[in-house]
This record gives sequence, C-alpha cells and structure tokens, in this order.
Amino acid sequence: MRNKSFSIAAGLALVAAVAVPALATDLTPQQVNRVDVTSLADGYRASKIIGAPVVNEANESIGKVDDVLVGRNDKVLYSVLSVGGFLGVGSKLIAVPYQSLQVSDTKMVLPGGNKDTLKQLPEFKYATK
Repeated sequence: MRNKSFSIAAGLALVAAVAVPALATDLTPQQVNRVDVTSLADGYRASKIIGAPVVNEANESIGKVDDVLVGRNDKVLYSVLSVGGFLGVGSKLIAVPYQSLQVSDTKMVLPGGNKDTLKQLPEFKYATK
C-alpha cells in the first residue's frame, strides 16, 4: 500500500513537472502601452462622475449619473442615468453614450435632453451575473 501511494505521488509529481513548464511557456507577457500620466491629471474620475446631477442646456435638472459602463464588444463608454421619479423613487435607468454628455466640474449637461424624452427611452437593466 505504501509503495502504491509513493508511485501515485511520484506519477503526479512527474505529470506536474511536465505540465507546468508547458503551461508557463504558453504564457507570454503582453506589451503594455505607455500612458502619458500628465495628460490624465486633469481627467474625470468615475467616482466623481457617478452621482453627478444631469441637466439640459437650459440648466433644468433631468436626472443623475447612476453608473459608467464600458461596452463588452465595442469598448464604448456609456453613462447610465437615473431619470424621473422623486428622490430616487419611481425613477428609471437609461443608457446614453458618454460622449453625448458635456462634463463640467459640478454637473453633466445632456444637450437636447428633457425628462419626457428620456422617460420614453428603453429602460436599462443591469445583468444579473
């Protein structure tokens, strides 16, 4: 019995010794592009955008930013807006391309946006995964 256990352990060690280097050689470091960090210094942090009020060009409140998402296939940035309702009750989530928003230090401006038009857009629902 002891020899059988030793044989199994030795066999597993041999398989591991052969398999691990084979896996390791398949892994190649990906090239990482350098980022000009000084150009990012005046960028917008997602943590500051989320929760920001959204207004139209007449400065009428039309909602707030609920989240910021990156599309899985197209890598486009989207903003999920909470519109309608009162104090978050009865509100609806919608998605708009992030580029459609104009960012300021204290709010987001959605040109041409109004509550009625935004309420007519399809409701956005987060995936349950």
